[in-house]
Amino acid sequence: MKRMNQRNAMRMMRQMGMKMDEIGGVKEVVIKLSERELVIEKPSVSVINMQGQRIYQIVGEKTSERPLEGGAEVTPTIKEEDVLLVAQQANVSPQESKKALEETGGDLAQAIILLKTR
Repeated sequence: MKRMNQRNAMRMMRQMGMKMDEIGGVKEVVIKLSERELVIEKPSVSVINMQGQRIYQIVGEKTSERPLEGGAEVTPTIKEEDVLLVAQQANVSPQESKKALEETGGDLAQAIILLKTR
């Protein structure tokens, strides 16, 4: 298979409405997961604009993992009126309601569904 030179590739991208730019001066890219972070050191980052959407391409020398800074995730503040509303809708005690809200990250609908399916 014949390799395409960069000039022809860029011409084809323009014809398809794609534009590619390099982001300079990037020292590291951090991808935060639920329990850890992936760190890409000395990355080369390109942005491809295509039909109003941006696609980021990251190429790096070294990838490492580290635990999330600050330990566990921040727990949401649960309001008393939310606890009472969920307790009323699910026909459970306020203690059960609060526990369900904590499990669902403060999502009222998910807490009600969780309690009704138990």
